[in-house]
Amino acid sequence: MTEHKPDPLVAAGPGLADAPANTSHLRTPAERSRTFTGILVNTALANITTSYLWFALTFWVYLETRNVIATGVIGGAYMLLIALSSISFGTFVDRYRKLAVMRFAGGFTLVMFVVAGIMFLLTPETDLLDLAQPWFWIFAVIILVGAVVENLRNIALSTTVTILIDPDRRANANGLVGMVQGLAFIATSVISGLSVGLLGMGWTIAAALVLTAVAYGHLLTVRMPEETQPAATDAQGGFDLRGSMAAVLAIAGLFALILFSTFNNLIGGVYMALMDPYGLEMFPVELWGAFFALGATGFVVGGALVGKFGLGSNPLRTLLFAVILIGLFGALFTLREWPWLYIAGIWLYMVMVPFAEAAEQTIIQQVVPMPRQGRVFGFAMAFESAAAPITAFLIAPVAELWIIPYARSAEGAAQLAPLLGEGVSRGIALVFLVAGIILMAAAALAFLTPVYRRVSETYRRGPVEAGQ
Repeated sequence: MTEHKPDPLVAAGPGLADAPANTSHLRTPAERSRTFTGILVNTALANITTSYLWFALTFWVYLETRNVIATGVIGGAYMLLIALSSISFGTFVDRYRKLAVMRFAGGFTLVMFVVAGIMFLLTPETDLLDLAQPWFWIFAVIILVGAVVENLRNIALSTTVTILIDPDRRANANGLVGMVQGLAFIATSVISGLSVGLLGMGWTIAAALVLTAVAYGHLLTVRMPEETQPAATDAQGGFDLRGSMAAVLAIAGLFALILFSTFNNLIGGVYMALMDPYGLEMFPVELWGAFFALGATGFVVGGALVGKFGLGSNPLRTLLFAVILIGLFGALFTLREWPWLYIAGIWLYMVMVPFAEAAEQTIIQQVVPMPRQGRVFGFAMAFESAAAPITAFLIAPVAELWIIPYARSAEGAAQLAPLLGEGVSRGIALVFLVAGIILMAAAALAFLTPVYRRVSETYRRGPVEAGQ
C-alpha cells in the first residue's frame, strides 16, 4: 500500500490551505481591471527601460567589435542570470506582497543603472570595449543584473492576474500582457538603434536612468487593496527549491509542460544569438532598429488577438499550434537574403509568440493554487531561461568559427545556393532553417503524448478540482 503523504500546504498550519488568495469581492471587476491596467502600464515602462539599455548594449558591442561571440555571450548571460535567480524570485513573490516586490525590483534596477553610468564615465571607452580586459564584462554584468531583477516584477505581474482578474477573463488579460510586451519591443528596437547610432552609449545610459526613475516613481502611487497582506503560503527561506518542485509535481502533467516550453526555448536560443547579427549585416543600425520594430508589431497584433478572442477551450492545443507556426516562420524567413522576407517573417513569428506565452500562463493560473503560483512561475522561468543560454553559448561560437566561414567560402556558397540563395549571411540562414524544422517536429509529436491529454483534462476540470 502506498503511504499517504499530506499536502504540505495543509500540513504547514491551520487555515493555510484554505486561506483566500485575495479579497477581490471588495471591488467590482471593472475597478480591479483598472488597477491591473495601471500595473501593466507601469511594467511596460519598466520593461521598455531595461530592454532599451540591453538592446543598446548588444548593438553597441557588435558595431564596435563585429564579434558574434560577444553578442551571443551577452544574450546567453542574460538568460542564464534569469535561470539562476528565478527560483528565488518565485519564492519572494509567494512570501511577500506583490506590489512590494515590484517596488523593490524597480528600486534595485535604478541603483544598478546608476552604477553602470558612473562606470561608463570613469572608464576610457577603448578599455571598456576590450574584450580581453575585465572592464567590459563588469560593465555588461552590471547592466544585465539590473535588467534581470526586473523579471522579479514580471513573475509578480503573472500572479496579479490571478488576484485581480476573474478566471474566465485571465486568458484575455494574458493576451494584453503580450500586447504590452510587443509595444516594448517596438519602442526599444527603434529607440535603441537610433540612440546608439545618433547619440552614443553615454546618452543612452542617461536616458535609461530617467525612464527607470519615472517608472519607479509611478509605481509608488499604485494601490492594490485586494492584497492587504501576503497570501498564506508554505514558502520558506529565499530559495525554496523543494517547495517549488512540490508545487509543480502536485499537478498532473505540469512538469512535462514546463519541459516542453524549455525545449522551445532551447531552439529559441538560436534566434536570440543570431537574429541581431543577421539584421545588422543587412541594415545600418539605425534602420535595423526601425525594421525590427516593424516586425515586432506582430507581437502587438498577436497579444491583441488573444486579448480579444482568448485561447479557446484548450490553451495547450493552442500553444502547440502556435509553436508549429513559430518553427515554420523561423525556418522560412531567411531562405533568401531579401529584406522584405526577413521583416515579414519576423512579423509572423512575433504574432505567434503571445499565443504560446499566454497559453502557458493561463494554464498555470488555472490549475495552481494562488499561494504557490510565484514558485511555479519562478520554477518555469528558471528551466525555460536556462535552455536559451545553452544554445546561445554553443551556437554563437559554432556559427562564428565554422558555419559562417563555410557559407562564405566559394565551395560552401555554391552548395547552399540552390536551397538558400546567395548572400553574406547564408550560414545564419542555414542555422535558422534547421532550428525551425526541429521545432515543428517536436510540437507535432507532442500532440500524440499522454501528457497532452492529462494537462488538457486538468485544465478542463478547472481551479476547484485542481486544488485552487
